[in-house]
Amino acid sequence: KNLQNINAVFVSCSDTLSACRLRSKMLAKQLDHVDMEIEREEEAGNVAAVSRLQAMSRRLCTELEREKELELRIALTLKENLVEMWQIKTKQGKYDILREQLQKDEEELQMQYQEEREVRIWKEKITALQAEGRHRTQEKREEEARRECEERNKKILEDAKRNHEKAVCFLRQSMARIHEKNAKEEVKAQEHMERRIQAVLSLKTSITSNREKLQTLQILNKAKALEAKKEEMKMREAILAEGGNVTREIFLHKRQQEHEKKKEAFKELQKSRKMEIVSRILQEKASIHKQKKSQSPTKAIKARVIFICIFKTFVLSPKSWRSPSICSLAGDGTAPQGESSENRPQDVLWESDDEDTERDETLLVPEFPGLWSRQYDLHKVPKAEDPTRSAIRTMREKTAEKKMEELQTGILHKQIMPGREHKGCAFHSKPSCIHFKDFDVGQIYKKKVVLTNASYSVNYCRLVGISEWLKDFISVHFDPPGKVSSGMSCEFLVTFKPMINEGLEGEVMFMAQTGSFSVPLKCTVKTCILALDKELIDFGSLVVGETISRTISLTNSGALGTRFK
Repeated sequence: KNLQNINAVFVSCSDTLSACRLRSKMLAKQLDHVDMEIEREEEAGNVAAVSRLQAMSRRLCTELEREKELELRIALTLKENLVEMWQIKTKQGKYDILREQLQKDEEELQMQYQEEREVRIWKEKITALQAEGRHRTQEKREEEARRECEERNKKILEDAKRNHEKAVCFLRQSMARIHEKNAKEEVKAQEHMERRIQAVLSLKTSITSNREKLQTLQILNKAKALEAKKEEMKMREAILAEGGNVTREIFLHKRQQEHEKKKEAFKELQKSRKMEIVSRILQEKASIHKQKKSQSPTKAIKARVIFICIFKTFVLSPKSWRSPSICSLAGDGTAPQGESSENRPQDVLWESDDEDTERDETLLVPEFPGLWSRQYDLHKVPKAEDPTRSAIRTMREKTAEKKMEELQTGILHKQIMPGREHKGCAFHSKPSCIHFKDFDVGQIYKKKVVLTNASYSVNYCRLVGISEWLKDFISVHFDPPGKVSSGMSCEFLVTFKPMINEGLEGEVMFMAQTGSFSVPLKCTVKTCILALDKELIDFGSLVVGETISRTISLTNSGALGTRFK
């Protein structure tokens, strides 16, 4: 392309050079002609024509000089183009050799590509044959697996049919048992309904009789009131006759009557409470007997002794009663055991609980015979346990249960160790304050808090709750760890899901064995906290006309951006 461009430029330059030479020749002829005309007019003495022709000759001379300069420039460019053309031709000769070498290399490369293509086609054919073989083997395996699956399904269906038949048989038997049970329950319900109807009828008759009695009582009360008034009048007359204080004596008499009435009411209340306590003890004894039927005979004897003691203290003894504790009854284990059951007035107290005992006895009968049908042989007990060990174990169990009940009910204890007493909070939290800072509405934030037992002995801890106004935003996940030794710790997780962009404050409340404690909780919104690095701008001593500058830094340490003036 460069050679063609140079050729075109060379041809155009040669054309312009020939045209320039023709113009210079014409200008030279015109100049000669003008010179001849000037000589002629000078001989003729025509001054105006001479001056005109001289101007024309000067113009022609300048044009001729321009043409000669142009001719020189064009000749110079022709020479340069000629040199470039020869240089390009020499380079072209070199490039022709390289082009031939490149064509040979491309032909060899095409041959190599052709060979690789044939090898690839051959390998693809081999892989296709292998894939076809694998596909056939896979089809054979799938066919075998399908046959095995069909055989397995057939076996499963046959087993399911057999199991269904067995289940239907068992279901029929169980349905027959259920129907029998329902029929018995219906008979019992009818009997219970009849008893209730009889009780209602007896209640109706008792109500009518009570109405009659009430009317008679009202009449008797009126008669007694009249008699009391008559006696009061007689007393007044007698006191006046004796010359004593009437109002004082009547007031004392009324007070003594009220005291006797209160005494009688207290005795009746005491009797009713005794009967209520005895009925509760009997119910508890019956439930314990049902639950612990398969326990050792020693425990049964202890429970019987405890029951006899309670019965004697609250029913048979005429002394004033008080509610005994379980520990005191367990300690009186030397009560008489040979007392016969005939001496206990249980028949009257058990009449009201016949229905409950019948219902509980029906629940003790299992639907399927098994381990429940085995009777516990009392004569095959190997050896009686040491009474001291059993007493120690029972005391430990009772103290542990007592502690748990006291913790649940909120009864507190002081922890007194040898020489010192623990004061203050039983548990220390880390961090001491649960603080959710710079929160965004809609996000979820979680914090783990560690509670460490700072008391001197084993302690318990349970979650009571959180502040009422935090329940919509805060949730606490706390698994009670049970006994926590001194110095040991437990964890709980606090989850905060803000719904409003407002600050919140509250506390997470716990209950320990030594008292209640709480961990403060705070949620603060994003705020801008502006602060200056200088409180006083001091320029010091100045000279009139002097200029001093000081720099002040304003810092926003909060999470919320703001504008300022």
